[in-house]
Amino acid sequence: MKAKSFVIVGGGIVGLAIARRLLELFPGTGITVIEKEPSVGTHQTGHNSGVVHAGVYYPSGSLKALLCTRGRELLKDACEKWDLPYVECGKLIVARDESELPALQKLEQRALANGVPGLRWLEGTAMTDVEPYVHGVVDFGRFARRLAQDVEERGGNLRLNSEVIGFRRNGQGTRVLTSAGEVEGEKVVICAGLQSDRVAQLAGDVADPAIVPFRGEYYRLVPAREYLVKGLVYPVPDPRYPFLGVHFTRRITGGVDIGPNAVLAMAREGYSWRDLKIADMRETIAWPGFRRLARQHWRAGARELSTSLSKHFFVSAARCYIPSLRSEDVVPGPAGVRAQAVAADGTLVDDFQVHFLGPVVTVRNAPSPAATSSLAIAQHLVERLMEQPEG
Repeated sequence: MKAKSFVIVGGGIVGLAIARRLLELFPGTGITVIEKEPSVGTHQTGHNSGVVHAGVYYPSGSLKALLCTRGRELLKDACEKWDLPYVECGKLIVARDESELPALQKLEQRALANGVPGLRWLEGTAMTDVEPYVHGVVDFGRFARRLAQDVEERGGNLRLNSEVIGFRRNGQGTRVLTSAGEVEGEKVVICAGLQSDRVAQLAGDVADPAIVPFRGEYYRLVPAREYLVKGLVYPVPDPRYPFLGVHFTRRITGGVDIGPNAVLAMAREGYSWRDLKIADMRETIAWPGFRRLARQHWRAGARELSTSLSKHFFVSAARCYIPSLRSEDVVPGPAGVRAQAVAADGTLVDDFQVHFLGPVVTVRNAPSPAATSSLAIAQHLVERLMEQPEG
């Protein structure tokens, strides 16, 4: 690859991992990471559960399965190298009744195919003693900040408070126009998360798929009841949706979170019901894929909405897994927004998706487990980038 300069749009964990990988392979290359916020890892990176996924849920052979498996080990090694906390704990996936057993058995086969370590099938009282999946928990926001430090130490440049407003191509490369000036690179990689479709279209990409923001809300166990959960307790997921449903997560920074649900956010970066942007809502409703999605799955949407509006319904959903859980055991916790790619036909895009537009690469879908997979995504994308013809 002859390119001597790269611009990475997006200072989340994936964009920073790509910048670091390029500097590993091509020391001295000009790398500029553009981020519209005043710090890196502000949105999806800094608002997730911190779970390092083992690869249980992803179809064998998918990019999610391949990159999650590889990324898990790379992430653990990097945390050890940088002396960042990485806690291995157990994860229990629970079938609530016999009707969920076939789906749980299918997950077991996927887990075996994806090399999930420490896999065991438990029944009866064994579930109360042992949790079967070796899993990690990490602070992804802190990891992203350490990635940014590594990028700068290797000679990369971080430009914060720089919102992308356009692109201009010329014979030497592509100029990225931002609110804080212009940056030029022979190659440009767009990893803009919640804004990925908008920024991609500024660079000439197609509208499909579009990002529909879903807010995930959590409650948190009060300290006196944290003993109820040793590690991670997850449901058997509904295969129609990329959302796992309400589950229990022990955080590396302390505490146990319950959630998330999945409700339509009223803004691309809408972390509460108070965050409302009319322009964002208009754009979401105007997307034909969203309207088709809403017509097909309004019942599921109504269930998720009930858990957002009612603590009682939220706790009732969680009580399926911890029967002794009471409403007084939980207090409101944090929230995050998932950048869910929705195709024009209403399909929820599940796997990672990347588009190549000559010298510009757009990451159009990088949902969970993108944080777990970030270092492997960087390796994969840079390999693909090297295969692209010049110009």
